[in-house]
Amino acid sequence: MFTGCFYMKVVHLTEGLTDGDGGSISLYRLHCGLREAGIASKLLCTIKMPKGAPDDIIRVGSSKIEARVGYGLNQLSRKLGLNGLLDPTHFQIIQNQAFLESDVLTIHSISGSCSYLAIPALTQRKPTVLVLRDMLSFTGHCFHSLDCERWKIGCGKCPYPNISPAINIDSTRLAWKLKQLAFSRANLVVVAQSTWMVGLAKQSMLNRFSIHRIPNGIDTEIYRPREQELCRSVLNIPKGKKVLMFMAQNLSSRLKGGDLFGKAVQSLPGSLKAEMIIVLLGRQGESLANSLGIRTIYLGYVESDLLKVICYSAADCFVSPTRAESFPNVLLESIACGTPVISIKVGGVPDIARHKVTGLLADPEDVEALRSHIIELLEDETLRSQMRQQCRKIALEEFSIGVQAQRYIALYQQVLKDTKEGAGAGHKP
Repeated sequence: MFTGCFYMKVVHLTEGLTDGDGGSISLYRLHCGLREAGIASKLLCTIKMPKGAPDDIIRVGSSKIEARVGYGLNQLSRKLGLNGLLDPTHFQIIQNQAFLESDVLTIHSISGSCSYLAIPALTQRKPTVLVLRDMLSFTGHCFHSLDCERWKIGCGKCPYPNISPAINIDSTRLAWKLKQLAFSRANLVVVAQSTWMVGLAKQSMLNRFSIHRIPNGIDTEIYRPREQELCRSVLNIPKGKKVLMFMAQNLSSRLKGGDLFGKAVQSLPGSLKAEMIIVLLGRQGESLANSLGIRTIYLGYVESDLLKVICYSAADCFVSPTRAESFPNVLLESIACGTPVISIKVGGVPDIARHKVTGLLADPEDVEALRSHIIELLEDETLRSQMRQQCRKIALEEFSIGVQAQRYIALYQQVLKDTKEGAGAGHKP
């Protein structure tokens, strides 16, 4: 089995890799970081595969019949309000060669990569780490519960049936009970990316497991500060302008707070507006760009790391008025480029955007605070300079891919050790 970290074989189970999806980006960065550290890491995708994928990215189940059966059962699950319940892919997973040869299984989502009812069977076969990228593992249906805390008492009477992933029938209490049953028969360790998520997990049905905090990583060689004036010339930004940046995969998403950004910017003093330029990145941002009343460079959805780095480096600050976040990659990218952040005290945001250190934080829905923070940061060059240095320092010390990979390797080593000792004592792995 395991003889040292350079011979460790790790397989990651995921729904797939989707362009622009934060979870996909985070997973692929971890995968690359582990391989760079000498770990034989492979990705098992149950649904979405990138075109021209290398050999270390594998599709689970490939026949048309399997795909049709899986699609039909998943559709039935959705109609019952039990998303992912009947997904049959775990039967294919346990027969997959990469899974069979692996030392450790890492599950990066449930109800997307496999049915949560499959968790006990998978954990009986392989030492398993469950990575929480959202709240779905312990709620009746949602990724983010917002202000609802019914997941602590068993869900049911869901106040947000339309929140992603939406349900047509309120089966949240049954889904919650089935998850609780599955986890009661499983043996795994849990990884949460933020202090916030660790706290939630400890209040949830997952509190029976060991819970570890391992933040996402960022490639600090790619995402690093570039010369600001040069970057501004690339974007055709005149000298002497104050530059504000906002980016989201979908700028029209209510969760990303585009409406809050618009209100805060529109209410800025006219004298400051005259000095400003907005850099806007993301899908469906045309109406927001046209509503700001300030010259806006709207680039649409940007996939290029280099172009994003140019935008971050050109900006004086990055604004993320989000309503719900687990551990936002955009904030990691921003601080790695030395760009201070203005954001909201929700989810995992405060782990990255530290008030008066790497940025400024407002309370949820507080447009006036957002406005004040924008004014403060754009008008205080000394504060921006101090924050730029702190941003880069913290990114290097805490959030590099190398640091993340070493934390996972240490956890995998401990899991394998505990499994070996448990097996020796007559316990099931």
